[in-house]
Parts: sequence; C-alpha cells; structure tokens
Amino acid sequence: MPMHDWTRVEAGIFHDFHHAWIEEIKRALNGGLLPGDYYAMAEQQAAGFGPDVVTLQDRTGGTTGGAATAPATRPKTRYSAETPAEFYRRKKSSVVVRHVSGDRIVAMVEVVSPGNKNNSRAFRAFIEKACELLEHRIHLLILDPFPPGKRDPDGIHAAIWGEASDDPFALPPDKPLTLVAYECGLTTRAYIEPVAAGDPLPDMPLFLEPESYVMVPLEATYAAAWRAVPARWQRVIAPPPGA
Repeated sequence: MPMHDWTRVEAGIFHDFHHAWIEEIKRALNGGLLPGDYYAMAEQQAAGFGPDVVTLQDRTGGTTGGAATAPATRPKTRYSAETPAEFYRRKKSSVVVRHVSGDRIVAMVEVVSPGNKNNSRAFRAFIEKACELLEHRIHLLILDPFPPGKRDPDGIHAAIWGEASDDPFALPPDKPLTLVAYECGLTTRAYIEPVAAGDPLPDMPLFLEPESYVMVPLEATYAAAWRAVPARWQRVIAPPPGA
C-alpha cells in the first residue's frame, strides 16, 4: 500500500482518513505491540496537535521497561540527528506548570493535517506543542503526509529541530514527506525517514523510554484505514492508470 497524494482532495476528506488511521494505530498498539504496563488512547484534542492524536500512557507512573527491543539496538532510518544536550528551545516562549498525578503520558503519535499548516498561528501552535512535549521528555512520532510549504520549506522536522539546534536539515527533493520519531533522554535523538507519494510506508519506532521502543506498523494501519475511504474519493486520490 503506497502513500497517496493527499493534496488531491480538500482538508475535510483527509480528516476522515486521518481519524481512521489514528484509530488503526491505536488498535495495533493495544493489540499486542505494547508491554502490559502501557496503553494507547485516541485523544480528541491536544492544543496544537489536534484533533485526533494517540497518546501512550504508563499505568505505573515510572519506568517499567519491557519494550520490544534490547537497549543496544537502535532504529535504522535514512537520517538521524542528536542534540548535544536536553531539548530546550533557544527562545523560550511559555512556562508550563503541571501536577504529577494519574497515569503519565510517555509518548504521542501525531498525523499532520492541512489544518496544522494552513496559517501561521496554527503552524506555530503545532511547533510550540512539539517543543513543549520534547522538553518534558515525552517521546513523539510525527507522520506528515503533506509536502513542505512556505511555513516549513525544509519539512516539519526541520521546523521543530531548528528551535533547539543549529544543525540544518533538508528533505531530499524526491522524498518530500516526513516520518520522524523523537527519543527523549539526556539528549534528544531524531530518526527521520523521508518518503514520497507512491512509496510503501516503513515501520517507524515509537519510544516508550530512552532506548526502549516498539515498531509501529504504518503500512498495515494505513492500508486498513484506506479500505474505509469511500470508493468515490479513492478514485480521486488514486485514479486508475490512464484515467
């Protein structure tokens, strides 16, 4: 199942698919990918990241381990990067005070939508939320099926990474879509896999703790969500050869 060109349809059509893909990712995580101390929830709204994200939570409120990889094994993606210290914005714009109670959020999955990029306020809210989560050591997996625009000319990862690092990043011209996983520990590591419309989707890591992650089956979950897209819109998004 290839990644499709979602610029062929209006934002509302993609939103329906967006919701379905998030649900499929949640089902896959809760269906056996996550260790027993973790669970995934579909959240209807997260400021700057909504609607519809997947949050991973830890019932114990502390480090549990038990994820599916050995600590010495690192994900293999086309690009990777690491901050020299903890992720911290060079220009801090907000102070957040949190009460530590209940099941803690340890990770989040976000599928970028046109609404995250269609104006400067929405785009800035998205970047601010991503930075806030990384500063609080919440691991992220961001899936951006839309090509760079005037607000993110080098892609969504470059916009996030530029808040804390001087290391530039640019997507290869033939792979303008971004899949990126962030691992937050004493430093922050980014694992970037650029793709293009027509490419099969690779599995991507979702970190639960530093050096501990599960692989999210993007191809399988995307295909399941695509099957629910009405045939009328499938023909627009992926027209038959010669159409």
